[in-house]
Amino acid sequence: MTFFEVVSFGVRDVIEITLVAYLLYQLYRLMRGTIAVQIALGLGALFLIQVGVELANMTMLSTIFSYFNQVFVLAVIIIFQPEIRRLLLLLGKNPIIRRFVSTADRSEVVNETVMAVEEMSNRQIGALVAFQRSTGLRSYIETGKLLQAEVSHDLLTTIFQGQNPLHDGAVIINDRRIEAARCILPVSTSMKLSPQLGLRHRAAVGLTEQTDAFVVVVSEETGNISVSRDGALISNITPDELRTYLSDALSHPSASSRSLDATTA
Repeated sequence: MTFFEVVSFGVRDVIEITLVAYLLYQLYRLMRGTIAVQIALGLGALFLIQVGVELANMTMLSTIFSYFNQVFVLAVIIIFQPEIRRLLLLLGKNPIIRRFVSTADRSEVVNETVMAVEEMSNRQIGALVAFQRSTGLRSYIETGKLLQAEVSHDLLTTIFQGQNPLHDGAVIINDRRIEAARCILPVSTSMKLSPQLGLRHRAAVGLTEQTDAFVVVVSEETGNISVSRDGALISNITPDELRTYLSDALSHPSASSRSLDATTA
């Protein structure tokens, strides 16, 4: 009996190995540069120690590890909750899955937003506008003032005027409506971001780290326009570039994002 007769290796095995490798690679991408990598290495070390304990037939330590195994899965889910959430979001944006989801024409929203952002950029009015895509943002919408208004250039510029009580915080847009203003977004603690970035930019990146939202930022200090998507930031773009990025994000939610590098605003 040869080795190949003992080990049956077929197409199903190739597919399974490919899927497992893909999931592990995506999980590594999500954890890269975060404390989750050190935690994963620690768990791996514990697993190797457990194997050694069992091979050495150490009864007491084997009993301790058996209790640990009972809560291992739950512990992993709790510890890696942000990474698992982002992995599920990534899978949800897969073209095969998103193919059956229709996307409405949002050209009017894009036009009104670009006009408002261009005006606020010229006047150096700080702004933070988040666009909901496939991931719901209700938990963030509920932190602000509900508006439920049609997206318009005039309304966006009015909201972010310094004397307006709604200017501090983010505007969240879903489909063709401004859901709320003065919303609180999570602030990114990523070490990859420039220390010169302000709170608006870090909040934009923070939201896109946890959801698949698309966020537009206008710097109050320089008037520079920035966008954030998939936890990355690109700064100092033109209104025409903003139109391209925003149209792509709203019209093709399943498309892979462009390479974005963290820069100063």
